[in-house]
Amino acid sequence: MAQILDPIPNGPQSSLLCCYVNATSQIQVARITNIPNWYFERVVFPGQRLVFEALPTAQLEIHTGMMASSIISDTISCDQLSMTEELVSEEESPQPMGAEAPLVA
Repeated sequence: MAQILDPIPNGPQSSLLCCYVNATSQIQVARITNIPNWYFERVVFPGQRLVFEALPTAQLEIHTGMMASSIISDTISCDQLSMTEELVSEEESPQPMGAEAPLVA
């Protein structure tokens, strides 16, 4: 997955594919500020899933609040938000016609 706007800085660490879901009823701002030479910030709407690449040492800050003010409501290590490649490929690959799971009575 390419992050065209804010590419991850080049370095010895490989990036993780991460996912965060806003399970609240409020708009949140997801921000990573602890990686030198990289700034990541996205608005996450209620119920929205944010999929992004980050370094394993990155800390995702979740800011929640009302107009003109916000507080850091959570800080999550990006290695806890990482998705496995197998999970991603299973979700993206369509199932062939007629391959639905059988109904259990």
